[in-house]
Amino acid sequence: MWEETLEQTVPPVREWPAADLPGSDFDPVLSELMREGPVTRISLPNGEGWAWLVTRHDDVRTVTGDPRFGREAVVDRQVTRFPRHFVPARGAVGFLDPPEHTRLRRAVAAAFTARGVERVRERSRALLHGLVDALLEAGPPADLVEAVLRPFPIAVTCELMGVPAADRPRVHTWTRLVLSPAHGAEAGERAKHEMTAYFDGLVELRADGVAEDVTSLLGAAVGRGEITREEAVGLAVLLQLGGDAVTDNSGQMFHLLLSRPELAARLRAEPEIRPRAVDEMLRWIPHRNAVGLARIALEDVELGGVRIRAGDAVYVSYLAANRDPEVFPDPDTIDFSRSPGAHVSFGFGPHSCPGASLARMEAELLVGTLVDRVPGLRAAVPPEDVPFKKGTLIRGPVALPVTW
Repeated sequence: MWEETLEQTVPPVREWPAADLPGSDFDPVLSELMREGPVTRISLPNGEGWAWLVTRHDDVRTVTGDPRFGREAVVDRQVTRFPRHFVPARGAVGFLDPPEHTRLRRAVAAAFTARGVERVRERSRALLHGLVDALLEAGPPADLVEAVLRPFPIAVTCELMGVPAADRPRVHTWTRLVLSPAHGAEAGERAKHEMTAYFDGLVELRADGVAEDVTSLLGAAVGRGEITREEAVGLAVLLQLGGDAVTDNSGQMFHLLLSRPELAARLRAEPEIRPRAVDEMLRWIPHRNAVGLARIALEDVELGGVRIRAGDAVYVSYLAANRDPEVFPDPDTIDFSRSPGAHVSFGFGPHSCPGASLARMEAELLVGTLVDRVPGLRAAVPPEDVPFKKGTLIRGPVALPVTW
């Protein structure tokens, strides 16, 4: 009888295969789920059971900012999920709830303020110009990902983290091995172990905490007893790896600009609109497959016309929220005159991306520098022939063949 009532009062469970999609195509299953209602139920390829999916912009912000939905409880659950291999680490910042989560983020917050980002802007600009110099000197054709879009964000993150210049090639190699499934799980685990050992030594070395880089801030926080050494090292590795997301986001941006040269021409002609245009592209690009990390309802919550029960798993879709027509009229259109500041591409609430300001700065530098310095930049292959990642949570081109 209870099951009968349940079926009458909640939406059906929809299977979401989350297949690899070409280019920047928006997931058709997600489009259907958005049409079916603001709160639906899904089953993903791995894990167990079903979960709620929240797609409306305001509801997404509610769930991500409401302490009645927690991450910590996910550690003990086999929640339905997209990744095949998923071992949530107890105590990792992504699976902590406030106040513990707040305590860890506070340790590095100063590096990600506007002042912290400005501290590395000019050095980042110089790094980028060096990469573009090398690109132009080598001549066309080139792979824009390999030449610029991958090394630039890793170098900037190293700058922010306080990784010495001599060590950056090693960090670059570890990052690629950890994040690319092409190298195999064993190579990735070995690289992560080596990177962890490296940052353990660097945090210890910076224990005096006199500088403003991330490892110095972490070393100082350990010295004050605010966080443990293990927490500091885990956070350092997470932040270093997280910087690579700029590669995928900027790869999608340039795939878009190369596919629609009229957009690039406008950015070249109207430099004043570039910050707004970058934000609009960040809103529009589908930066992930399916959904990210789940939350667990810690008590019964009414949302979008349904009752979410305590213990239920809940996902939010930032992609869907960014296409909510109530917030972004004609949301499937790229409109550089739009003010898309309400987008949630960097998340929302306590678990929002700490590096959002840094990522924006990097994207603005990339777009401005390349459209100005390589005005003839164009795709060397048809847009549909650009290879995109397969079987990964984060979407982006594997390579971006260009000429000029």
